[in-house]
Amino acid sequence: MAADEGGVVLKSVTDDDAYHLTPEGIQEPPKGWGASLRYFGPGLILSASIVGSGELIATTTLGAQAGFAILWMVIFSTLVKVAVQIEFARWTISTGQPALTGYNKVPPRLGPIGWVNLLWSFMALSKILQIGGIVGGVAIAFSVLFPLGGDPLGFMSTAIWTGIVVAGSIALLYSNNYSLIERGAVMLVVVFSTVTILIALGLPFTPFAYSTGDILGGLTFAIPAGALGAAIAMFGITGVGADEITFYTYWCVEKGYARWVGPNDGSEEWARRANGWIRVMYKDAFVSWCIYTFGTLAFFIMGAAVLQPQGLVPEGNEMITTLSRIYTDTLGSWASILFLIGAVAVLGSTLWAAIPSWSRMCTNLLSTVGVLDWQDTQTRLRWIRIFTVALPILWGAAYLFIQSPVLMVQIGGVATGIFLLAVVVAVWYLRRTEVDPRLYGSGFFNAVLIISSIAIVLLGIYSALSVFGLTPG
Repeated sequence: MAADEGGVVLKSVTDDDAYHLTPEGIQEPPKGWGASLRYFGPGLILSASIVGSGELIATTTLGAQAGFAILWMVIFSTLVKVAVQIEFARWTISTGQPALTGYNKVPPRLGPIGWVNLLWSFMALSKILQIGGIVGGVAIAFSVLFPLGGDPLGFMSTAIWTGIVVAGSIALLYSNNYSLIERGAVMLVVVFSTVTILIALGLPFTPFAYSTGDILGGLTFAIPAGALGAAIAMFGITGVGADEITFYTYWCVEKGYARWVGPNDGSEEWARRANGWIRVMYKDAFVSWCIYTFGTLAFFIMGAAVLQPQGLVPEGNEMITTLSRIYTDTLGSWASILFLIGAVAVLGSTLWAAIPSWSRMCTNLLSTVGVLDWQDTQTRLRWIRIFTVALPILWGAAYLFIQSPVLMVQIGGVATGIFLLAVVVAVWYLRRTEVDPRLYGSGFFNAVLIISSIAIVLLGIYSALSVFGLTPG
């Protein structure tokens, strides 16, 4: 603590707090890909979240239901939302503010809370189911590997493992150290994604071979009968969903991008630094997109090539054992253990990224309604740790109550697709009101942003109508 000349006690500010933009925190941006590599990180945490529930559960399930016919939707889903993600991160880097602070600025407001944050709160409730399904998936994989208390798919064993997964996650992530979160995310993503992509590429040399005709047939922009619901859920989950677009802003700040730009003094030097660090963010987002797009395609192709011809669709607690057929039917029964270890890694990576991300977003929501001061470092960290403990317990309880990971993940996916509408509105509002025009993207990027926004709005409206049964078919 320090006092000014009048003896008034001033609030101490932690010098290394990434959310405090000070002249002392300014750092020159790197130039080129080689120099930028060491500054990547937010996108890798994003990939850890994405290469998980969406890919292992929703995308593989869609492949099993629809076969190759809807391959185009997988590619479209991962590509269309990136421009919105980048534009939101541009605002964050230039202002040092995270997403829910921005959401609360979009009029109209209902008392202390903006309408976007109100919708975010409803999405967060649906995410209790989605992330609960992820907790359940990890617990089931562990239970099949090491049954405790009888039948590995029975309530006793899965409940014990759910408790272990919840407690272990809290213990590992309680510190909320950015470097630890980033390193863990990288390790979890790389191992399983690499194995999965190699297996998908190797399928043509097995009895479940797919052909060029299968791939081309999946690019005809059609949705088979009976697969519409899964396709809508997949659009909300795969690629960057509304929740990933939201929490990417927090990791951009905590990596240091905004702090290195420094406070906006209106100078040309500030604009130059901001554009430099925004270019680093572009590269970070591109690498992330490559990782989760290839991972998504691999999971979909495996579901379409292996599960769909056999009429196998992942359901209930049998989800993990059904999905393991992708591996055992191509490599042999020994591969079941390989898959289960991989399932722990890939679903665990989503959980690893979800706990600290949602803890930050929930804390930020409380700050927007006046419960706490977001700029108070110690108070912010204390609340983040409270949610780090509370959220996994809530998610685990949701799984034990419903015990249907696929359904739980798909419900969350539909809600995420609807909330993307609000994200697009917020991004354009903040771009118009708070982003310095000197930081706008190129003409090509702006055109892509418009196209992406229109596509998200149309599909978001369709998702909303489908919930009320107002769509044909």
